[in-house]
Amino acid sequence: MLTVLSPGPLTTVQDLGRPGLAGIGVGRSGAADRASAALANRLVGNEPGAAVLEATLGGLVVRAEADLLVVTTGARCPGSPVHDAPGLLRAGTTLALGAPAAGLRTYLAVRGGIAVEPVLGSRSTDVLAGLGPPAPGAGDVLPVGTPSGPLPGVDVAPVPDPPGGEVTVRLLPGPRADWLTGAALDRLAAAAWTVTAESNRVGLRLEGPVLERAVSGELPSEGLVRGALQVPPSGQPVLFLADAPVTGGYPVAGYVADGDVDRCAQLRPGQTVRLHR
Repeated sequence: MLTVLSPGPLTTVQDLGRPGLAGIGVGRSGAADRASAALANRLVGNEPGAAVLEATLGGLVVRAEADLLVVTTGARCPGSPVHDAPGLLRAGTTLALGAPAAGLRTYLAVRGGIAVEPVLGSRSTDVLAGLGPPAPGAGDVLPVGTPSGPLPGVDVAPVPDPPGGEVTVRLLPGPRADWLTGAALDRLAAAAWTVTAESNRVGLRLEGPVLERAVSGELPSEGLVRGALQVPPSGQPVLFLADAPVTGGYPVAGYVADGDVDRCAQLRPGQTVRLHR
């Protein structure tokens, strides 16, 4: 087992989420940075769907109650000697994650996976819907599952850390791009958008030039997915992440390419992002 001594600002249990349930009003959720979570599981020999801990801005402190093979990926935290390099956490010893210098979310994988009870087939915590296991708190003891796969035999994964400066991502056309003026669409692709402090696992609130609409009124609610770039009446876009709602009534002007949404999940308030059309 793994005992949480401190959860930091926000730590949740995440896996691949709940795909295929939007028809009954359940969003997918899952790890915000899927690539980093998948890498963590591969490095300790877990199945791709094993549950990991997603720590936001560090601060997570855990104690091993048995010898455990662990690794961290994503945002590099001071205090983790096992970042991108799996190692043994001996029984009774602690792992304390400091605040990362760049990036926002760090993934802690344990060989065997975090074996809390699943809800609707997933161990992911959806902060918007309130579904899934509760966020771990100080003193909580998390069960660890039985390892099922072979060890990969990798000492270290040579992957870059999340950048701390401006990030450029690919923007694909959205179904309601015609609801914005041509000038607004040009500004959407040309501006450096600042991530605001109101951002979370649901989505990034972006600040920049106002995007004017070419059509007045509102849409009936339509389906939403991770990566959708929605433009509310304020003209300031919202980029949806893992805990996106199932539907929304504001026009979706574009979609960030799926692989780039992982990079957006590592953006911190104050960072800028460019949407390359």
